[in-house]
Amino acid sequence: MTVRRRLVALVRSLRPATTGAVPRPRHDEGSTIIEFAIVAPVFITLLMVTFDIGQMAFANAMLRGAVQDAARGSALETGDTTAADEKVRTAITSVLPGSTVITSRVNYFDFDDIGRAEIWEDGNSNGECDNGESYTDENRSGSFEKDVGRSGNGGAGDVVIYEVDVSYTSLFKIPDFWSQQSVRDTWGTRHLSAKAVRKNQPFAKQLELGSESRKCPA
Repeated sequence: MTVRRRLVALVRSLRPATTGAVPRPRHDEGSTIIEFAIVAPVFITLLMVTFDIGQMAFANAMLRGAVQDAARGSALETGDTTAADEKVRTAITSVLPGSTVITSRVNYFDFDDIGRAEIWEDGNSNGECDNGESYTDENRSGSFEKDVGRSGNGGAGDVVIYEVDVSYTSLFKIPDFWSQQSVRDTWGTRHLSAKAVRKNQPFAKQLELGSESRKCPA
């Protein structure tokens, strides 16, 4: 009898305690997919932004290095500007396939002339060359220029500003909120630019600025 009572007590102790309510089974298998749906878009967006910025940073470093090298080579008497531009274009398209590369050169007699307007008599003090005022055609263009610079690589001793602009399609068409460029398409097109200033070697006598006097438009 004692053994029987002990067995009954043991069986009862193994039964789960109940309070009268039937416990409901928990089903949490679907929570994983909900969590993934919330986290995945954020994670994928961060990956795309990282790849986009990484591509831009690498291409920008390549562009700056290529521009500096091209400007240095073009300052020599034996410098070939066409070959220099092509070298820059090759370097950029190797990391940005299908990109558009535009190069430009503006030369000045000296560093002090950069961004300076041609000399003119501003009789009415309106900051414009007009009303038949006289000016000196320093860059020999035949018309008044607010920038005395001349297009091209110039000659011996000239100061040259070499600039390259690059447009390319990003890896992902996402908004561009981090670029500092003044011109940009926020949905896929990116713009990079680099500039170098060099003074050509004095391999010959430097051409002086023009001194012919002309009249501003009436």
